[in-house]
Amino acid sequence: MPQNPYLNVLITAALTIAFIIVTSYGLGFLARFIARMRGASPKAQEVTFAGYFFASPWIVGFLIFVLVPLGFSLYWSFTDYRVTSPDPAQWLGLDNYKTILFEDEGFRASIINTLYLTVIGLPLQLGVALFLAVLLNQKMRGERIFRMAFYLPVILGFNTAVLLCWRLMLNTGTGIINQIIRAMTEAFPPFGLLSRGVIYVQEVVAAFFLGLNTGKYNLLLKVLEAGFPAENRVPLWIQSPLWTKMSVVLLMVWGCGAMMLIFLAGLNNIPKELHEAAEVDGATGWQRFWKISFPLLTPYIFYNLVVGMISALQIFEPVFVLYRDNQPILSSTISMVYYLWQKSFSHFEIGYGSAISWVILVIIMIVTVIQFRLQDRWVTYDVY
Repeated sequence: MPQNPYLNVLITAALTIAFIIVTSYGLGFLARFIARMRGASPKAQEVTFAGYFFASPWIVGFLIFVLVPLGFSLYWSFTDYRVTSPDPAQWLGLDNYKTILFEDEGFRASIINTLYLTVIGLPLQLGVALFLAVLLNQKMRGERIFRMAFYLPVILGFNTAVLLCWRLMLNTGTGIINQIIRAMTEAFPPFGLLSRGVIYVQEVVAAFFLGLNTGKYNLLLKVLEAGFPAENRVPLWIQSPLWTKMSVVLLMVWGCGAMMLIFLAGLNNIPKELHEAAEVDGATGWQRFWKISFPLLTPYIFYNLVVGMISALQIFEPVFVLYRDNQPILSSTISMVYYLWQKSFSHFEIGYGSAISWVILVIIMIVTVIQFRLQDRWVTYDVY
């Protein structure tokens, strides 16, 4: 290859285009040949050729970038493969999986941390998304502006720049979030009492989960002995292991715009005649929501629950950006996918990391299957 980087890029792009063209024609001709062998008409053969020709870039990309890596990952999960070692991969059988499931305390801690993010964060995310959707369904002035504002976090996503901004805002002393809490406490003292109550409950729950990680509950006993927080207490978002997971939960709630739009679409699909008839019968707004809107929203809740559960079990970016360089408290918030990244790309244990990835896949599949099995008990698919 030439040493000129610009020329290298042009050559690589040209070879990529040529590869796409060749594979498209090759897959199209193969599909047409198979159709001809099955006795298809000339028109059906041409349609088959055209369909596979235009679909081949995705098909070939799926084979090269998904199926082939999956195959290598599955093989490496049974080996001791380290990219930094000159030795070839050593076959271990099920040893990696036995270590992960029965001996690796770090992976057990990552499961408990991910469980916290799922059990605490996902219901809050769903609740806030549903609340915003109900508000936006009231046909208020400036509704489009509010929709754009609430959906903007989804567009921004969990990229590094946005997360670094959150890191500054979550600073205990100078962060704008704690400054707002202090200002609201001074302006409205009952808010300070409520804030301290939330802080106390959160720290007790977080200390309990940290005790599950280590098997020791000394921190929980200290929190209980300290009692109700002092008047000047504010959340220690990224400075205390008691608040690291809650800061990630806050980011999950902040990014609930996609769920909100789905709920909003569901609310718009509910016939207005049902609400009008209930209102004539004297039903209050809460009764109309609980007896009419909520049951008809259960398919949308189920969809958001499944997608949100999969997303929560794979959370990585907030943990990586907020706490990667803060080793003393990193262990309090490390997720399963972060632990996978740590083993694979920090310690270069590709075989062990591949085994972790397959364990995570099985966990997600089990949780998803359970959700689908239980949907008949609470999801209403009535035709509107």
